[in-house]
Amino acid sequence: MITLCGIPLSNYYNKAKLALLEKGIPFTEERVETHCHDEAVLSCSPLGKVPFIKTPHGALCESQVIVDYLEAAYPDTPRLIPADPYQAAKVRELITYVDLHLELVARELYAEAFFGGQVSDGTKKRVARVLPENIQAFKRLAKFSPYLAGDTFTMADCAGWVSLPLVAMATKAIYGEDFLVAAGVDWKPYAKLVGERPTAARVVADRKADQERSLAANRAEN
Repeated sequence: MITLCGIPLSNYYNKAKLALLEKGIPFTEERVETHCHDEAVLSCSPLGKVPFIKTPHGALCESQVIVDYLEAAYPDTPRLIPADPYQAAKVRELITYVDLHLELVARELYAEAFFGGQVSDGTKKRVARVLPENIQAFKRLAKFSPYLAGDTFTMADCAGWVSLPLVAMATKAIYGEDFLVAAGVDWKPYAKLVGERPTAARVVADRKADQERSLAANRAEN
């Protein structure tokens, strides 16, 4: 049995969770806060990052490593990567653009956009310079017909569905403009389409329930 460790607020946790659900792999969940420095966590995820998984063979961290492992270890479950090597590489290419060239850049804004912190003007200027260029590059690759890689749900959608809304919301919060929409990336119908899948609905429901529990716990403490 696989154990998925992390927090439902994390888009990368939900990327791995969506892959597990789409493939129909039995798993349990264990709440682990990000950047936890307990030895038990560091032995599984040396940077204390989430998500990570515990498998019968040992632990694995980093979301893309996890979903690639699931695809290889459970070949008899629904495929999230095409069998054709080139088409498989194109799916992974999209994932790289979503994770590294869009989400990781926009992530520099999250402290202020979502958590009440502050981001320096220098960071805001750098993101405002880099992100639109990266979005244009992503736009050349993404098909949205109706899924990122074409007419079939793939691993690219596990990445895209959890992260594209964050890029949009963060830029809207900081700059007053959704950079994706401004670049002509109509992500909302895509997000709605994926969100209607029972697996995605489960992810959303679990995330909301976790947020409600956290709010209730904070109110009780105060």
